[in-house]
Amino acid sequence: MQNCDIETRSIRRPRIEWPTLGVLAGCYALWLAATALGTAAPWLAVPVLAVALTLHSSLQHEATHGHPTRNRRLNTALVFPALGLFVPYGRFRDTHMAHHRDERLTDPYDDPESNYLDPAMWHRLPVPVRAVLRANNTLLGRVLLGPAVSMAVFWVEDAGKILAGDRRVRTAWAEHPFALLPVIAWLVWVGFPLLPYLAAAYLGMGILKIRTFLEHRAHEEACGRTVIIEDRGPLAFLFLNNNFHAVHHMRPWLAWYELPGAYRAARGAVLARNAGYRYRSYAEVMRRFLLRAKDPVPHPLWRP
Repeated sequence: MQNCDIETRSIRRPRIEWPTLGVLAGCYALWLAATALGTAAPWLAVPVLAVALTLHSSLQHEATHGHPTRNRRLNTALVFPALGLFVPYGRFRDTHMAHHRDERLTDPYDDPESNYLDPAMWHRLPVPVRAVLRANNTLLGRVLLGPAVSMAVFWVEDAGKILAGDRRVRTAWAEHPFALLPVIAWLVWVGFPLLPYLAAAYLGMGILKIRTFLEHRAHEEACGRTVIIEDRGPLAFLFLNNNFHAVHHMRPWLAWYELPGAYRAARGAVLARNAGYRYRSYAEVMRRFLLRAKDPVPHPLWRP
């Protein structure tokens, strides 16, 4: 198996990562303020809420990798409220950790986060479905259609797993109402209406699709499948520096605020290992792919 590691200095993990806790506190404060103060004009609060929900999802990603403390249960509790509504944290955690098997990245069956399909399956799909999936492979389509497409697939697949007796999936969904309860209770208490909140949750998922749009590509070598986007702007912060995605896959235990430094320290090694899969910024990504597909939907290198 190809070694996708990089040489970096050993970093001793602190017991508590205060930068992450600070961002978490700020995220919850923004969410509370937007819902409490936005009741007079809830649709105007939707963009602010979408930002908070995007950031919360990024913090959930940090928790799956053992942040901000060394206590897994505490990390889970800190991000457990289902601000984004649609996906149980347990399912996000399990599918994301399965995604971190780098030798399976982009596999249509074994990578839960792959956007590629088996070519044989692709050719069996109805023409309207293929049209939707082609549109979903542009950046604009991914933002607008991506949440609906991914949620539909995810929910159908999970329903099948539950019916097949998968206890881990069933448990994650059984826990989900308890994660929703404090969110719904707060919205009812402050009087924030559900419809604009649903819109904010959908928009938050759409913003996240900007990050995941080209995180991985079809490539013969596992190390060449994961991107670097050298961005340090607002989107990079919302994504907690996951735009340095190749570094994250090489050192998944690094905290979000350590990723830029790790990349700077080993930039040449990282870009050599990921075969130069790099963009300068999200602005470049938008210019190139807003209305143009980066990839075909059927996996171009798929060999069953």
